[in-house]
Amino acid sequence: MNILHLIGRDKELFHDDIKANEQNLDSIVSSSSFLVIGGAGSIGQAVTKEIFKRDPKKLHVVDISENNMVELVRDIRSSFGYIDGDFQTFALDIGSMEYDAFIKADGKYDFVLNLSALKHVRSEKDAFTLMRMVDVNIFNTDKTLQQSINSGVKKYFCVSTDKAANPVNMMGASKRIMEMFLMRKSLQIEISTARFANVAFSDGSLLHGFNQRIQKRQPIVAPNDIKRYFVTPQESGELCLMSCIFGENRDIFFPKLDDNLHLISFADIAVKYLANLGYQAYLCKDEDEARELCNTLPDEKKWPCLFTSSDTTGEKDFEEFFTEKEVLDMNRFESIGVIKNEALFNEEKLNDFQDTMHYYKRILEWTKEDIVREFFDLIPDFGHVETGKYLDGKM
Repeated sequence: MNILHLIGRDKELFHDDIKANEQNLDSIVSSSSFLVIGGAGSIGQAVTKEIFKRDPKKLHVVDISENNMVELVRDIRSSFGYIDGDFQTFALDIGSMEYDAFIKADGKYDFVLNLSALKHVRSEKDAFTLMRMVDVNIFNTDKTLQQSINSGVKKYFCVSTDKAANPVNMMGASKRIMEMFLMRKSLQIEISTARFANVAFSDGSLLHGFNQRIQKRQPIVAPNDIKRYFVTPQESGELCLMSCIFGENRDIFFPKLDDNLHLISFADIAVKYLANLGYQAYLCKDEDEARELCNTLPDEKKWPCLFTSSDTTGEKDFEEFFTEKEVLDMNRFESIGVIKNEALFNEEKLNDFQDTMHYYKRILEWTKEDIVREFFDLIPDFGHVETGKYLDGKM
């Protein structure tokens, strides 16, 4: 399947920048040691492969998903084979004491890349999953940052999201708050990060769901009023590695918007996706019709589709990689922009946020409204609007 074609492109975004910096990139990676946290997710696997193929001295990968880790190793062995360096994977939860013991036993890395995240807007529908999002996206980041400082790590990279720029949902806001915690620790260790678009066909994404629906002979459902920017998994790995290796302290890398990176709707991609498989999209009037027609239409090389407008909490009408208040360097790379940051943060508010969240967890009692209130305290112009409708309530 040609992912570039499906997302309306014919050229890789970062080809010229990778080529221009390839020699330097290979030299640094081959002489360095790496820890990739959350390395078995879609972006984590892409980053891990970008590092592996450049023959690092040491590459350790940690992820909570044992099954995804197995697939990562099979993929790497099948694509690249072996390296002389120390390559190992560990099925660990970075919030656990086992992970702490793992870091205590070694912890010696030049670069730590954190790709772990709760990334779904649907994960903010209830107070308990939302608190886990806070833990994973904010506090686990701060914890692994401090461990990196204690271990003498040279550079810490953490992936952010385009949704952190003027956030409207709790996921994007959690990443914006994460960036504030990163700024605080940047006084003790060099950090860099990246904001980028949706990763096409990444695990759990709507486009990945298209594959699942076809395999299970179920309708294709997509919003017809939401357009997004898309990068391929390989492009996500390239951008993260470029930021990790070449980003200066507090830099945020993002893909430049040009003719090669443009908005495309999920419905348009669905039509292209089905055509690629030899099917014509058949538009249905409701869920019942779509489910019913799945019994017959595929045999006629047509696939039932339901394209509707979006009315769920947390959906942003448009995507942006930076705000008007941020300072940009648009000249360093051909296809990569850089946000230049000062170490700006409110120590008192970060401490209050941390103390309040820890208190809620200690007493095992909190509401979604409690967490939302704390988010607004750190992000006064937070554009969150509660509609009462969530993606889990739709097909």
